[in-house]
Amino acid sequence: MGRVSTARSTLRLGAGAGFSGDRIDPARDLAERGELDYLIFECLGERTVATGQARRLIDSNAGFDPLLDKRMRAVLPHTTANGTTVVTNAGAANPVAAAELVARTAAEVAAGPVRVAAVTGDDVLEQVRRHNPVVWETGRHLSEHAEELVSANAYIGAGAVISALELGANVVITGRLADPSLYLAPLAFEFGWQASDYATLGAGTAVGHLLECAGQLTGGYYADPVTKPVPNLAYLGFPFADVRADGSAVFGKLDGSGGTLTTRTCAEQLLYEVGDPVAYLTPDVTADFTGVSFSQVATDRVAVEGATGGIRPDELKVTLGFRGGWLGEGQISYAGPRALQRAELAGDIVRQRLREVHGLAAENIFVEFIGAGAAFRGLDARSDPHEVRLRVTAQAASFDAADAVGWEVEALYTNGPAAGGGARRSTTEVLSIRSCLIPRHLVPTDVHLLEVTK
Repeated sequence: MGRVSTARSTLRLGAGAGFSGDRIDPARDLAERGELDYLIFECLGERTVATGQARRLIDSNAGFDPLLDKRMRAVLPHTTANGTTVVTNAGAANPVAAAELVARTAAEVAAGPVRVAAVTGDDVLEQVRRHNPVVWETGRHLSEHAEELVSANAYIGAGAVISALELGANVVITGRLADPSLYLAPLAFEFGWQASDYATLGAGTAVGHLLECAGQLTGGYYADPVTKPVPNLAYLGFPFADVRADGSAVFGKLDGSGGTLTTRTCAEQLLYEVGDPVAYLTPDVTADFTGVSFSQVATDRVAVEGATGGIRPDELKVTLGFRGGWLGEGQISYAGPRALQRAELAGDIVRQRLREVHGLAAENIFVEFIGAGAAFRGLDARSDPHEVRLRVTAQAASFDAADAVGWEVEALYTNGPAAGGGARRSTTEVLSIRSCLIPRHLVPTDVHLLEVTK
């Protein structure tokens, strides 16, 4: 699956991003002074890829992470000077166009020659149409759905990135690669882990899973001012891991950076988005996290060991994107005495007009009162807040019908209860995200290499 590294007994991997809108300065700091072998940017959610595919339908050169150029401009001067390889799934729906952009950026800012690789093959729209799988959320075959299918992206694994690393790539850009596979690929490549060595691949997957959300491991999303205080969150440092050939690792963050890295932050991240810790399914391995143990070996340094794994799944998960009409939204605030009652009256007015004047179906109209227990969906006791923000949303088949939602909310200024203010409106196309499985042999991958000379 990879080569055997003779240069070092450990490999240092740094987390450069945990989602598409993540901060850039912590990644730049890691690139500059983290002494990294690899810097990894995890930039995709399930909706992110489908949204990228929708953008690509409008512009064939679009579809990748909008922050990709800014990220690369920030880190490439340092990664190329320090011999750090960059791996990212920020190619989203268009990894080839993303690689071309990065090559142009590298020509301007890199400290030396750069080899940029685009990994393709995760776009399986035609294969899915031919295979006609069962859609998880509906239990019906794909062909039985009336909505227009606009995207289908399979979760590919570490092997696709290893192929790029074998070609000497300094920057590897993929589409829908599984999050922990971004980290597993460099480990398998450098340490020579075989595709059948499931125990070690499971250990490497645990490392990748812990790093993939970046700042969440160092106190982001973990923090609570009372029970779990985290220092200097404004300058939260992203984590790195020093990984040994057996898959065990020590996690850390840069000295002087904000945040905290403890056994508690690691334990929370280990369980994040894991439905079954005995069988965490990835394209590379069925990981088992039940034997994982953490130990605090120094301030902001945590050792991990004990993960293992079993045989990988025969099928790959595919994220499907369907056109789902349009979503209209309007918001307006009420404050002072009887704020909730005025917001409720305003919501009744808008709901009635959307039904009777604009012809929207009642079941597609949703009204909530932010600040009055909206997040609890009626499970919290009714309160009497001093400030409430009315939010009305509705799904419709056309832009004009959905746009009526924000229009009617805005009209409350002079046609509704007293003292409404701060109205906002938006209308956006809806992409419905669903999932299915297809056999992995239907998902071949390829590598496109670009050379940048300096």
